[in-house]
Amino acid sequence: MNNKHNSVSVLFMLFSILFCVCLIAANLFATKQIALGNISLTGGLLIFPVSYIVNDCVCEVWGYRKARLLIWTGFAMNFFFVIMGALCDIIPPAPYYENAEGFHGVFGLAPRVALASFCAFLVGSFLNAYVMSRMKISSHGKNFSMRAVVSTIVGEGADSLIFFPLALGGVIPTEALPPLMFWQVVLKTAYEIVVLPLTIRVVKFVKEHEQVDTYDEGISYSIWKIFSI
Repeated sequence: MNNKHNSVSVLFMLFSILFCVCLIAANLFATKQIALGNISLTGGLLIFPVSYIVNDCVCEVWGYRKARLLIWTGFAMNFFFVIMGALCDIIPPAPYYENAEGFHGVFGLAPRVALASFCAFLVGSFLNAYVMSRMKISSHGKNFSMRAVVSTIVGEGADSLIFFPLALGGVIPTEALPPLMFWQVVLKTAYEIVVLPLTIRVVKFVKEHEQVDTYDEGISYSIWKIFSI
């Protein structure tokens, strides 16, 4: 298959849109606490893992360099959304507007939580892409399922290790943090395993449609070379 590093396709653009929507929606859904049995989670669990699945698909098909562009694009769009939401929340409401408290509950993301979210997203996403890329080279393109699961465990693990102590340290009991982080990683990884058959079919279709199957031989893994695609 031919590598196409200097342009982006319509499918890549659609993946990028889905990625950005997932990140922004995860912020909104996270304002609701949900319960699975005795486990308390945020509504973001419903959609945030999809961003890791998209990350895996992009890295598998187009390689780390385009995954890097995808991650920074998602970060920029999410940052823009959070800033605009915070600005709208700060502006005094109209006299007749009666839902200011509800709006604040959704868009009044505390700076500490926002910072923790952005840091965790960048570290987790880049680790996910890096592990996916390196494992593909070492396995000569085999065992996609294992690569997808392992990269998710690494990425989601790093995400949880960074986000929860930064966002909730000192807010909830210290002994409550490890089980909270553990269940986040377990359930998000289980999510990916459940939808893995669909992910495999999507990757196969995209490779055949794009005629691309990238191996990241000899590339720079610097996260700052955003436009080196």
